[in-house]
Amino acid sequence: QVQLVESGGGLVQAGGSLRLSCAASGRTFSSYAMGWFRRAPGKAREFVASISGTGDSTEYADSVKGRFTTSRDNAKNTVYLQMNSLKPEDTAVYYCAAGLTRVPGVGRYDYVYWGQGTQVTVSS
Repeated sequence: QVQLVESGGGLVQAGGSLRLSCAASGRTFSSYAMGWFRRAPGKAREFVASISGTGDSTEYADSVKGRFTTSRDNAKNTVYLQMNSLKPEDTAVYYCAAGLTRVPGVGRYDYVYWGQGTQVTVSS
């Protein structure tokens, strides 16, 4: 069992930055990949980024490549999502998720534990 708690969401102007954090407890943190997903109003949940258990491999959605960076600190049991050059279309509830293996998957079914989500709102 893994418990996840996100933080760092908020309201920011277009072009600004935010950093999301996700603190994990439960299983050995480095033993599983972590993913970030988001759900915008009226849309399905979509993949944003993921990182392997060791932190040496990442995946990104095309819509965020070059703007978002995910990283993890296994000593602190925490994963981060640094979001730069934010756009209004990035507005969504952001979720972190934990997988069953170290491999950073890109589908929601690659993850079994989910946080409660944190709201990110980007104004134009």
